[in-house]
Parts: sequence; C-alpha cells; structure tokens
Amino acid sequence: MRNPGPGWHLALHGLAILRTATPADVARRMAMDPAEAEAMLVLAAAHGRVVRAGERLMLAPLARLALAADYSRTCAALRADPAFVAAVARFEVVNHDLKALMTDWQTRSIGGVTLANDHDDPAHDARIIDRLGRFHDRVTPLLDQLAGLVPRLAVTRDGLLAALERAEDGEIAFVSDVGCESYHTFWFDLHEDLLRLSGTERVE
Repeated sequence: MRNPGPGWHLALHGLAILRTATPADVARRMAMDPAEAEAMLVLAAAHGRVVRAGERLMLAPLARLALAADYSRTCAALRADPAFVAAVARFEVVNHDLKALMTDWQTRSIGGVTLANDHDDPAHDARIIDRLGRFHDRVTPLLDQLAGLVPRLAVTRDGLLAALERAEDGEIAFVSDVGCESYHTFWFDLHEDLLRLSGTERVE
C-alpha cells in the first residue's frame, strides 16, 4: 500500500516503541492528535500491518520490517545532525549508570550473597531513590536537549520526572515496575526510540 504520510510512520513507530498499546497510548507518547493516531492504526490493521491482542495492538512481523527500512528516509536529516549524534552518544554513556542503579534497586547484598530486593528495608530503598534523583538531575540537560531536537520527546522527559516524583513520594513501583509508567519503563522506551532514530543497535 502507499504510505499515507508522516502520521502513519509515527503511529507505527510509537507502537514499535511501546510493543503493545492502545491508540490512545500511542497518541499520548508520540504527542499525536488522538484521532489521527486512531485513524492510522485502524488503517494499518485493515492492511494487516497491525494485529490485535485483546484491546491492545502490536505490529505484525512484516510491518516491523517495513518500518525498519523506512527509518533511513524519515530520519535522514536527524542522523546527519551532529548535535543529535552527540546527544545519542552521551545517552549511551549515562545509560550504563542507570543500568547499574537499577541493578542495585532490584538486588541486595546480604552476608556477601546477592539476593532479589524484597523491599523490606525502607532505608535501602530510600538510598537508591535518592541516587535516582541525583541521576535525574544530572541527565536533565541531556533530556532537555533531546526534547529540543525531537520535540515529541518532551513527553518522555516529563514522564521520567513524574515517575521519579511518585517514587520519591513513596510509590516505589514507579522506580522500575513494568506494570506502570515507571522511571525504568520510560527510560527503556527512550533508549529504544533513540536507537531507532539513530539507526544503531542495542548493546546489552
């Protein structure tokens, strides 16, 4: 089928980032008009590019391939921008720090043995959340720069701050739980977004 336009690519890109989502989820995260996101995803479903999983949607395998091939066209100018290339490189550096912080959140060393953090030590969790706050302060200029280069990333930047504030207020699920829009969820999605925009591979 003929590409219906920029909204088509952005809606499919959003679905790729979120993996499974409703049209409203895609619209909110991609800073799209909800009606446009709905129309693009309905059209994609009608052409077999999107499949339903209950009330949620996901990309069909062939759509993933087509979307990957389309990035070289839609992201050409961004990939040629030295400021964006440098910002992505800086993100990869601080990403290692966030990974280490999340490991410390999810595990505890007791008697020299590393165990899963069962969150029964509020003092330990408070120290990690304090570190997360300092980390966020350090990366805020980078997040602002990315939002300046790709304006829709302001949604993710603001989501990270909102998740941090909820964690600091005692809702510790907002540090890393996958069942909510936690700090780690937003960060992971931002990393995936930047990898797709820049055309680089995720290194685990």
